[in-house]
Amino acid sequence: MKLVLIIDDEKNIRQSLSGILLDEGYQVISEGYGEAGLKAFTDKLPNVVLLDIWLPDSDGVNILSSMVKINKNIPVIMISGHSDIETAIKTIKIGAYDFIEKPLSLERVLITVENALKYNDLVEKNVIFLSSGIEDSELIGYSGPVKELKEKILKVASSDAPALINGENGTGKELVAKSLHYNSPRREEPFIAINCAAVPEELIESELFGHEKGSFTGANFRKKGKFESANKGTLFLDEIGDMSLRMQSKILRVLQDGRFQRVGGETTIEVDERIIAATNKDLENEIKKGNFRSDLYFRLNVIPFYIPPLRDRKEDIPVLIEFFLKKFIREKNKVVQIEPDAMEAFKNYSWPGNVRELKNIIERLIIMNYSDKITKKDVIAELKLDKNFSVKEADGLDKYINIKLFKDAKDAFERDYLIKKLRENNHNISKTSKAIGMSRRNLHKKILLLNINMPDN
Repeated sequence: MKLVLIIDDEKNIRQSLSGILLDEGYQVISEGYGEAGLKAFTDKLPNVVLLDIWLPDSDGVNILSSMVKINKNIPVIMISGHSDIETAIKTIKIGAYDFIEKPLSLERVLITVENALKYNDLVEKNVIFLSSGIEDSELIGYSGPVKELKEKILKVASSDAPALINGENGTGKELVAKSLHYNSPRREEPFIAINCAAVPEELIESELFGHEKGSFTGANFRKKGKFESANKGTLFLDEIGDMSLRMQSKILRVLQDGRFQRVGGETTIEVDERIIAATNKDLENEIKKGNFRSDLYFRLNVIPFYIPPLRDRKEDIPVLIEFFLKKFIREKNKVVQIEPDAMEAFKNYSWPGNVRELKNIIERLIIMNYSDKITKKDVIAELKLDKNFSVKEADGLDKYINIKLFKDAKDAFERDYLIKKLRENNHNISKTSKAIGMSRRNLHKKILLLNINMPDN
């Protein structure tokens, strides 16, 4: 239900406006003073505001300025019986949605409120679309696995059934989720994504469900959560395998009931959205270990997807390189070509970081390249391959055979191994050391000794 906030010092006007808006199915809050109205705006974040210019304790123009600073996307309709064109223009410039003069026409008020709410919905969707990367929702490649993925997406996109996408880091799980959304009847509604592994445990509930003002330290405003923002659209829960059991049970409850409450709130919010989850973990194995709920797994795994790693679909590498080349050439305003033997080096690399690694390498080569060509030498240097072995041997143990001294071969293997494991764990030292059974201190030493470049934080 849409919430309208009325701020006017005349009680009869508040009552008249409240009555007609309630009859139209809106939820209404009314205040007679500016500061009380501003507090209600901050606490409740209404969908639209009707604000009088003249108030007993403050100037409506100043209240409008404060509201715009708090949330510029909430439309504020100014109302007054003592103002002129100059005042109206001033409020519009500050950020008011419209200006209505008293005596009020209730019919005009209703039409203006309705239009303001439509405007608010469009603004919110536009912000979401700009941040969701709608232009990057196309799967690139012509290999058998990619063709099967595209066919399956088109076949099931119209369904509202939950989907579970499995694949290594960097394979394009979010890309598949976006493809499902933008090929579905929900394409005009929001696509909201959250990386469950990237949000601290103490904040994940607020991120997903939102919170009320004062519900915890630092909660200075009411905040919408991802579930509420994705209503009518699609919610993408990335890396759900890293979510705690406590949060898994809360997610399961929303999937079952289609409703939830904000943190610290008492109002039940109903939502209608498609849930798509993704993970790089074997969830069936995680269930056996007691790390993942079996009931949530079966709720999510109605339509399963598997994205193969790039090393298993190498015929897509030239197509991906061509796509990224065009993208970054356009963005960086540079003309760069890849020489044939450089392309062979790309095709014979194992790509532990998958498509994301390939994309980053291409962008880096274009930025750092001072000529109009990317050579085999550039690729070998960027991929940290040994200059003495053939790029056609770069995938297996053979690449270490041509290194003369045992110590150098051992160092080369250790370096490749640690680079791969660091990438798998997003360059997190603690996670990597635990995964490979090495102390943090020794891992730090190895990184320095083997000259492994770590990304800046």
